[in-house]
Amino acid sequence: MVRLLANLTIALFLLTPLLEKAQAATACSPLLSHTFPRLQDEAPQNLCQYQGKVILVVNTASFCGFTSQYEGLEKIYAKYKNQGFVVLGFPSNDFGQQEPGSNKEIADFCANTYDVKFPMFAKSSVTGTNVNPLFKMLIAKTGTTPKWNFYKYLIDRNGNAVDSFGSVTKPTSNSITSQIEKLLAEKPQ
Repeated sequence: MVRLLANLTIALFLLTPLLEKAQAATACSPLLSHTFPRLQDEAPQNLCQYQGKVILVVNTASFCGFTSQYEGLEKIYAKYKNQGFVVLGFPSNDFGQQEPGSNKEIADFCANTYDVKFPMFAKSSVTGTNVNPLFKMLIAKTGTTPKWNFYKYLIDRNGNAVDSFGSVTKPTSNSITSQIEKLLAEKPQ
């Protein structure tokens, strides 16, 4: 009997990490249950890996009057990433044809011009009939559609869209950073 209990204890000890991983995989919010190619190498990336983090989703463009916001996005990413925050960039050519390059050209521009380290995904549509599924859900949840490049959506640790910010709102503005700090203070449910 003691041997049986010991074996069961060992089995439970070995299975617990697997069960936790399986539970985490099934606990992914519908908003994050999407896979997109990574910008740098087009390797598929599931957004569920960001479940439990506060997320700022932004559509980007290399040749826009707001392109310098890459600097602010990288600044807040560096400041808050160790607290559970991430910026997710989605290049788009939807507005003014201001992102005409290939994924490699966009990746090189982001790295060489702004030293972007936050996750970036392959170029996709963020509005219109070919809108990518994440932006389609963000639009439905918030009732707001990107009106130009560098439109931002804030997602809480539970994978809920909680706010959106227009292109003129800088990533380092108090209206964004105060919400990030508030959401970081909350524990995921």
